[in-house]
Amino acid sequence: MSIAWTSPITGSAQTGFTSPTYTTVADTAPAGNPGKQVAVTAIGGTQAGVTVHSVASPFTLNFTRSSTLKVLGSPNPVTGVITQIPSNTYKLIVRKGVTVLAGQAIKVMNWTLTSDVPAGADTADAPNIRAAYSCGIGALMQQSAGAGDLAINGVL
Repeated sequence: MSIAWTSPITGSAQTGFTSPTYTTVADTAPAGNPGKQVAVTAIGGTQAGVTVHSVASPFTLNFTRSSTLKVLGSPNPVTGVITQIPSNTYKLIVRKGVTVLAGQAIKVMNWTLTSDVPAGADTADAPNIRAAYSCGIGALMQQSAGAGDLAINGVL
């Protein structure tokens, strides 16, 4: 199955938020960064001070992949060893307009999660790729508030 966000997106726990949700609409990804993108047009739950997408203050989620998917090459005919193993890169980029100081222009924060999957592993070891995603996303969900707190207070 491909990326197909359903709206609203249920947010994960964050300090000071209660039952956060994000209503999205399909959007066009920025030039040079092709992928599936949505813009957040409404929020739900308690999220004091959070703004939705606008031209001046974007709030988008963009999922991309390598523009040309790579496959595993042939092994060396003498040694049988594959020396060059390319990777396919997948990214989730969240763009959110943030205020750096009252009265100042909004700056765009980028939160990027990148996955580099070695070519060939998609057919030779799909269960372990899925396990990496499952565990990693589960860890992010489990530690969502802690990661948000870390970005605010710098305490690891």
